Amino acid sequence: MVVLIRREFTVGIPVQRAWDHLALVEQWPSWARHIKRIDLQPPHSFGKQSVGVIHLTNGIKSSFHVTEYKPPRSWKWAGRFLWATVIYDHQFEALDSGHTRLIWIIEAEGFGERILGRLFASVYRRSLEKAIPLLIAEMNSEK
Repeated sequence: MVVLIRREFTVGIPVQRAWDHLALVEQWPSWARHIKRIDLQPPHSFGKQSVGVIHLTNGIKSSFHVTEYKPPRSWKWAGRFLWATVIYDHQFEALDSGHTRLIWIIEAEGFGERILGRLFASVYRRSLEKAIPLLIAEMNSEK
């Protein structure tokens, strides 16, 4: 398995509120502008059995399924990118009663993980650079 991206950032809300905010995955297009919509099954109920499809604004669709679910500490989901599996790890760390560190790790495994992974990471990194400041602002406005 190859780590493609690792991002850490802090938001000014407690860990449970940060978890609850991100668990509303169907609302991610409000801050992740590269996402047109997310179809979640079952609808409006993110959990360990969740599966879904992320519809990107460029027309690409990516299916995912939750592989690990440990509220309010972490969840992982996995999806395919060409011949590789991409694993998205979302970690939540309480810094104090009003601040949470979010750690996102994106990894790849499978055929072509190093070459396809680099291609995927270069595109996805640009989207994250735009999305994360919007997410921080959105979460911090919940105070």
